[in-house]
Amino acid sequence: MKNSGENKISTKNISVGHVTEEISYENLLKWNKEWVAETLKEDGDYFKKLAKGQSPPILWIGCADSRVPANQITGTNPGDIFVHRNIANMVIHTDMNMLSVLDYAVAVLKVKHVIVCGHYGCGGVLAAMSNKQYGLIDNWLRHIKDVYRTYAFELDMMDNEEERGKRLVELNVIENVYNLCKTSTLQNAWKQGQELSVHGWAYSLDSGIIKDLGVSFNSDEKLGAMFKFESK
Repeated sequence: MKNSGENKISTKNISVGHVTEEISYENLLKWNKEWVAETLKEDGDYFKKLAKGQSPPILWIGCADSRVPANQITGTNPGDIFVHRNIANMVIHTDMNMLSVLDYAVAVLKVKHVIVCGHYGCGGVLAAMSNKQYGLIDNWLRHIKDVYRTYAFELDMMDNEEERGKRLVELNVIENVYNLCKTSTLQNAWKQGQELSVHGWAYSLDSGIIKDLGVSFNSDEKLGAMFKFESK
């Protein structure tokens, strides 16, 4: 979701030394060439090795927010994390894009961990807390409103709207971790003895720190009986 112009940060690139150059279409291509040159200085075979294939141990389901890049906030490199991002890090049972990524990551890449990572101040979550219409995305945000409905008693007891928003971010992550466990992809992997865990995290834009929400599963043992699939 869009942020207000009041909080807009500089549109200068400061991560690779382009302090005086604006982020533009042309500069992105130029900086790509500079990045390639710098990378090859450190390792002349870097791209040859990267092109041979991937075997990431992690699938990351995160928010599409430009301030939450999975590799950078975890200090990892290209090839370390398989990534799917959408508005408000949702796991929706009718989303064929997400389900296809999940199935490929689990069945083919054999990832060992699936992480749902939300972030405090998420525009999608905050939008879902309001009664405003935003357009087509309202249908997507409805899923977050359903999370609010599930935890309405707890959330409505909170007078501070900012704290309520932070808590809804966490609850949205938790519910989407449960949604992952409800998929046949994960349940079949567990039935086949595959080593696979699911976790829920929340990232703070203010501090850069990731909070482990303490919701992790490595089997369908705690899943409600109605959500468990029989073996094929």
